[in-house]
Amino acid sequence: MSLIAGTTVTLEVLREVSPYGYFLGAGDQDVMLHYTELVGSKPKIGDKVEVFIFFDTEDRLAATMKKPFLTLGEMALLEVADIHPRLGCFLEMGLGRQLLLPIRELPELIELRPQVGDKVYVLMEHDKQGRLRAKLAGEQELAPLALPAPASWMGQTVKARVYKPLQMGTFVLVDGGVLGFGIIGMVHSSERSRLLRLGEEFEARVSHIREDGRVNLSMSQRKEIGMDVDSAALLDFLNERPGGAMPYSDATPPEIIKQRFGISKSAFKRALGKLMKEGLVTQKENWTYLARSEEAEADQGPSKDNGGSES
Repeated sequence: MSLIAGTTVTLEVLREVSPYGYFLGAGDQDVMLHYTELVGSKPKIGDKVEVFIFFDTEDRLAATMKKPFLTLGEMALLEVADIHPRLGCFLEMGLGRQLLLPIRELPELIELRPQVGDKVYVLMEHDKQGRLRAKLAGEQELAPLALPAPASWMGQTVKARVYKPLQMGTFVLVDGGVLGFGIIGMVHSSERSRLLRLGEEFEARVSHIREDGRVNLSMSQRKEIGMDVDSAALLDFLNERPGGAMPYSDATPPEIIKQRFGISKSAFKRALGKLMKEGLVTQKENWTYLARSEEAEADQGPSKDNGGSES
């Protein structure tokens, strides 16, 4: 029998070598089972034990009776235990030692790379020297296990985990809960409120269920909810402004609105429209006023209409 790192095999206990452990036999090859790698009672000479084969810190094949979260060729969701700026991420694999996810597997943009505590879907494989390492799982590995989203999910808030972060959109696996493994989804860049990193778990709203059962997600609130939140924020802003006036209106450029209030131009217009309909604000010459301040402001007027810049 040829021993291969990353596999689970059943071997015979050949001899005990104190103070190290036991040598296990595999035909013309033997391997050390260290005392620290025992689980349960000590074995006896001639016993058969099931062990996982790995490389120790000196790159020698070794055995452990501990159960890893995955074996060679299998996929699992592993937690990031440590990060090395040049090597990559070290993942907890259930043995008290970590599995390296090489840096070439990670996004080039540092902001998109996992943080300690994030979890990533990976496969266990060998490097060119036969040592164990992790490889990111992609759609090819996830799709066969994924489920179609039920129609009842439409509009619901769900938990999702990033498996592929891109500029045009973020690909995720949505928590399937009692349904099973999960549902594949995507957050388009226009529906992200911020960048999402690999392995990050976040909440988002199901905005569309596709015919193939996959989902589109949005990190923004539904328009009616967002309008209430945005209008309240604008009202608070006006109340804190001198004279209850601000140099922003329907005519203000979108980029200034985004920079100043962190919302889109359309969201800003919806919020203003709500406040105007309720009689709480008015607009005049590219300025917006609290209704109660309109008369006073009309008397003295703004010192300068700067077309959307703070005075």
